Amino acid sequence: MKVLVLKNIPMEGPGTIEDYLKKQAIPFDTVELMEGGEPKDPTAGYSHLIMMGGPMAVYEMHMHKHLERGASLIDDFIKQKKPVLGVCLGAQMIAHVLGANVYAGGQKEVGWYEVDISPEGMEDGVFKTLSMEGAPKAEVFQWHGDTFDLPAGAVRLASSPVYANQAFRWGKSVYALQFHIEVTPPIITEWFAGERDFFETQKLFKKTLEVYPEYSKRAVEFYGEFFR
Repeated sequence: MKVLVLKNIPMEGPGTIEDYLKKQAIPFDTVELMEGGEPKDPTAGYSHLIMMGGPMAVYEMHMHKHLERGASLIDDFIKQKKPVLGVCLGAQMIAHVLGANVYAGGQKEVGWYEVDISPEGMEDGVFKTLSMEGAPKAEVFQWHGDTFDLPAGAVRLASSPVYANQAFRWGKSVYALQFHIEVTPPIITEWFAGERDFFETQKLFKKTLEVYPEYSKRAVEFYGEFFR
């Protein structure tokens, strides 16, 4: 097993995904696509692909050429029937590669939100690990304003009142998560360091510290099944 992690922007790294890989002694390469990085090995040399997030938009891919390279790598892994995990922008890129529309949503979701897990999500051996106490819901960290249609043949795993497509699986092992499964308190602190609304930011940090122990536990269970 060897994992390829693709970053679209330096500050949006793999977080607890990287922590898990290190703890399990699973080899991985991290590539900074924006800086022109390339995988050390051909795609055939990797067992799994992780595509991280970023502030760019898939429908502005012509302005961000590294997204085109990332989309090409996603396509390669899917064609090779290898497991792929996309987070936020990474999920939108997977939807794009699978032929679905990606577009600006009606409003942003920023912070901790509950999503509803579909019956199919609760039956999915990987995704159901994110459920809270076995209930068909999960509290997750969001930061996005774009969304996507469900690709043909995909299975919806989660939704929210604002966005119907919060997560999906395509085939047996391609997972797209609109939310950020990988975040840690330091990552969230870094992302919001420049926010002007002090009190709202402090509320967000407090909430993060409250939910993080359980959130990270569920994330690790997800990784355990995904990388199995």
